[in-house]
Amino acid sequence: MSELIILHNPRCSKSRQTLQLLQDKGYTPEVIEYLKTPIDKMQIANIIELLGFSSARQLMRKGEDAYKEQKLAKEENETALIQAMINTPKLIERPIVLANGKAAIGRPPESVLDIL
Repeated sequence: MSELIILHNPRCSKSRQTLQLLQDKGYTPEVIEYLKTPIDKMQIANIIELLGFSSARQLMRKGEDAYKEQKLAKEENETALIQAMINTPKLIERPIVLANGKAAIGRPPESVLDIL
């Protein structure tokens, strides 16, 4: 198998459950705490493509206060949406698992097993 990475937020229960599921299945993913080690524009664009999303908005946590405060619901520019995720990483949906040239969001955690 190629590299296995989880973009992880240890304060998020779904992220913790997804990491535990991977470990229980015998996998040892590289854990990137994306709030401490932010991902860049190219990485976000790649994740959006790997997920098959048509818009950066699909990768965003629309319930976050920062989403509302930054008035992102009205933003149509994809570059601006990606920049908002760079500036405010907690806007990025979590957890994201990358493996075998694919990506999956761990909501529910079991959904990441499809890419392994």
